[in-house]
Amino acid sequence: AGAAFQYLLVQKTGTQKNVGLIQLNRPQALNALCEGLMAELRRALEAMESDPKVGAIVLTGSQKAFAAGADIKEMQNKTFQECYNGGFLAGWDKVSTVRKPIIAAVNGYALGGGCELAMMCDIIYAGEKAQFGQPEILLGTIPGAGGTQRLTRAVGKSLAMEMVLTGDQISA
Repeated sequence: AGAAFQYLLVQKTGTQKNVGLIQLNRPQALNALCEGLMAELRRALEAMESDPKVGAIVLTGSQKAFAAGADIKEMQNKTFQECYNGGFLAGWDKVSTVRKPIIAAVNGYALGGGCELAMMCDIIYAGEKAQFGQPEILLGTIPGAGGTQRLTRAVGKSLAMEMVLTGDQISA
């Protein structure tokens, strides 16, 4: 139902078709989170949340990348003021406000915004090739969508600080 998606594959699955499956689908960009993808994700989540037949939602990417972070090409020419005044990242927290359980099925890279997106979910299932990280420091910035707080709760203060301050990745 609803308009087709450019950056997502969306379906209902399971024997009773009561599981919403949302797959990030920007393989050429390792599922980088551009504004268009995030708008579509909000729309898909709202549809799943309002569907009484859907009891849970699975959010996944590809074998190579859950999501390799925010789309840097989209961000690189924006100033702080443009991002702040323009509401950049507004609505990125939709995953954390959905009332139905959301499960992140992560394989491959979950970096930066992708790591934050996974952490917004209620449960994370990580495949053998899953790699989590907050490499923003390597670009001269820090995580910007709640990643520092969620990461600290998930892995503890010491490991969170190490990941954020070095850009190092961890496996499942």
